[in-house]
Amino acid sequence: MTMTKKYKILGKYIKDLSSETKDIETYLFVKEFISKYQLGIDITSRPLKNRLIEINTTLKFEDKNENEKKSYFEIVFATIIQTNEEVKEKKEMEKIILCEVQIEIYPDLEKTLLNVLHNSGYPNIKFDKKVDFEALYNNRPN
Repeated sequence: MTMTKKYKILGKYIKDLSSETKDIETYLFVKEFISKYQLGIDITSRPLKNRLIEINTTLKFEDKNENEKKSYFEIVFATIIQTNEEVKEKKEMEKIILCEVQIEIYPDLEKTLLNVLHNSGYPNIKFDKKVDFEALYNNRPN
């Protein structure tokens, strides 16, 4: 049984991109400890007219510890979708925004962030953990 997709992506783009390493000492320190950095994800959305929704997915790659020397990486990725007319329930909408769209865009987003990290002087970074949007969606606080 194939589910028909309840939305289509009309556009996606990088809305904001940030890579901060303030000096050479910080760079050398971070290079050594970047394996401790954690990836955080935040998803917000706002309805536009005509069943259009702007979804902003923010990926942050940062040191959660109290270090003087830290780099900061962030990308805000905007996706504009249009939902079908049959999408009426809030719950269905949430699942599309938080789960289905994310699963679809995440590979590009991850690749973009990795490119930024590599081009920022951290060539050996990779994200081992795959993000399970289905689980994140199901376990979110209501």
